Amino acid sequence: MTILSGQNIKRAFPTAGEVFWALRGVDLEIESSKLTILKGRSGSGKTTLMNILGALDVPTEGEVVFMNQAISKLSERKRDMIRRKDMGFVFQSVALVSMMTAYENVEFILRISGYQKSERRKRAEACLNMVGLGSRMMHMPQELSGGEQQRVAIARAIAHKPKVIFADEPTAELDTNTGLQVVKIFKDLIEEEGATIVITTHDPGLMDVADRVYELEDGMTI
Repeated sequence: MTILSGQNIKRAFPTAGEVFWALRGVDLEIESSKLTILKGRSGSGKTTLMNILGALDVPTEGEVVFMNQAISKLSERKRDMIRRKDMGFVFQSVALVSMMTAYENVEFILRISGYQKSERRKRAEACLNMVGLGSRMMHMPQELSGGEQQRVAIARAIAHKPKVIFADEPTAELDTNTGLQVVKIFKDLIEEEGATIVITTHDPGLMDVADRVYELEDGMTI
């Protein structure tokens, strides 16, 4: 079942008096409970496409449909509500709150997404156990390795049970073995929680684990 789709997605950015087209007419469908990879070199448009699919940006032309609702023309407030309730994000830079423990980082996202107070602790602990950090949940980010921080970021992204999780180059700063561990977590989440996951990467080693790969070059799928 298609949960998210894009039709004729184009995105233009003004540069030095000219217009740069980062996306030039992309069509794609993201299936529910599958791992989809957006593949491409730096500058291919994959992160721009992910930002548009994740309602962080809007296309210059074209339409994004999420759960049968056209979201590209919605107000910023309505798109923000969709992001908070139905989407989770894992960024390359991890972006954990440095003054919060691993547990507090995960619990915080539950708080702002309106998760029931009585269920927050149980869910936060369950998510950290799911990514193998049950014994490290009271550690500060600076006390964790890069791979462990990325796993906290994944736990945070899945905590509020979003319909789709976006991960932008989640293994780029990790060694090969740690990167494969992170991908295994994503695959386990699909099997155990029915998660829908979209990853951007230029790592050819990850292609074999995807259910669907869209390759981008110069703002177009090839």
